Amino acid sequence: MGYRQIALLRGINVGRANRVAMADLRSVIEGLGYKDVCTLLNSGNVVFSTPRAAPDGLAGRLEKEIAQKLGGSVRVTVLTAAELTAVVTENPLVEIAENPSRFLVAFLRNPADRQKLEPLTKQDWAPEVLALGTRVAYLWCPEGILDNPLGNTVNRVLKDGVTTRNWATVLKLQALTEKKQL
Repeated sequence: MGYRQIALLRGINVGRANRVAMADLRSVIEGLGYKDVCTLLNSGNVVFSTPRAAPDGLAGRLEKEIAQKLGGSVRVTVLTAAELTAVVTENPLVEIAENPSRFLVAFLRNPADRQKLEPLTKQDWAPEVLALGTRVAYLWCPEGILDNPLGNTVNRVLKDGVTTRNWATVLKLQALTEKKQL
């Protein structure tokens, strides 16, 4: 089966901008020779298998191929199944974030960008809460995820170097990585 990878595309199928059909996206990934390709929802979540662990330059390769085959520029963040499992098991906000649709995980394209977020942990975001993981930021937004100060600040600091998914989607992606047959 190979090594499971998760590609998270930033900013596709949001409103009328940057429309990408999931069937076309699966076709592009399969065209690169990857196997067991499946998408989740209509927002750029792809799970697939590679013949070896974490191929170098995979995110860039996917970005280039998507641009060539589907048009438009899109940022891609790639995680291994092990990294995604760590995001779930290391969740420091599991006790307080009771609504998965208001609990966000911001995936960092470059793990070194975590240092850019460290100063934000010293600020009081109440009622919102920020915690940092190895390659993610956990954002609890009890009053809603649209136009919240914490999420807006994380996006401003990291620009297109971050993509966010709600907790329900993160758990669904983890379940997809664990399936033996897709």
